[in-house]
Amino acid sequence: MTEPSNLVPFPQFGNTVWIESYHQACLTKLDEASVDAYLRILRQFTEWVAKRPGYGKCFQPEHLTTTVVEGYLTLLKEQGYSVSHRTRVKSVIKHFCQWLIDEKEVLKRNPASGIEIKAQQQLAPRILEPDQRFVLCNLVEKADDLRGKALFALGYWAGCRVSDVAHLLIEHTHVGPKIGWLHVGHKGEKFRDIDLLNEVRRPLYDYIQHGGRDKESLYVFTSQRSLHLTEDGIHHWFRTLKRQANKEEWELIHMLSFHDLRHDFAHRAREAGWTLEEIAYYLGHVTMKGTPAIQTTVRYTQVSRAQVKEKLKLMKG
Repeated sequence: MTEPSNLVPFPQFGNTVWIESYHQACLTKLDEASVDAYLRILRQFTEWVAKRPGYGKCFQPEHLTTTVVEGYLTLLKEQGYSVSHRTRVKSVIKHFCQWLIDEKEVLKRNPASGIEIKAQQQLAPRILEPDQRFVLCNLVEKADDLRGKALFALGYWAGCRVSDVAHLLIEHTHVGPKIGWLHVGHKGEKFRDIDLLNEVRRPLYDYIQHGGRDKESLYVFTSQRSLHLTEDGIHHWFRTLKRQANKEEWELIHMLSFHDLRHDFAHRAREAGWTLEEIAYYLGHVTMKGTPAIQTTVRYTQVSRAQVKEKLKLMKG
């Protein structure tokens, strides 16, 4: 498994110059949300590239090879990103590289060409088993980490996306001894206001008050390595948490990703009697028109083979 690598603020100069030039040449006619997505993908990718062995932590276009692009897409797969997201990342990288070929003449061939991202069978999203829930909750409780407790709570008890958490602003976070709600939703600008269970409100409030965050930052979750805790940083934290497990615990949780917490939240909400519309709103599953994207929510809450197997036991002749 590829070792995680924390993203750093733009290394020296390198990627900032190239990305800004690409932005001005190719992205000015796109809508704001698309531009934000393109730039975020390229920043994360080029920062990761700069940290590959032998590159001196400074991005240069000649670093872009098929091996590098495949390595990054493999990392995203291991981190639990969907086929659609990885396909979009590949498309952005390919377009960027083509610009480097056509306009800047610093590449001879496009390293993203010919890379295939195989479609995956639409299996039921992972529902955590009771023992898996116990192990994860127990590891979080035992860890002396207020930030980690808040991160876990937002995934497990609020179903937040990694991007929701990484880009959560302090001005959008309304938590106190008795109140708790967020204005959240970074992906695709799909913002929504969600109330928080006490299981989220308490650790989030404790972290903000006593967790050692940078009080000058606009973001809730801060990091010493970058402007704020990045999505890659959250995945790194989750893997670090799992490594605290003993051998028996590891066998239960080693395959889980932070995104699985979101899927499990959706299933638990459904079991608690929430309608699909309510779950869609809470998770931010909305169409461009602002209506609930029920088909997306259905994928999150579809039955699994294990569930049907249990129901078979109830069948009577």
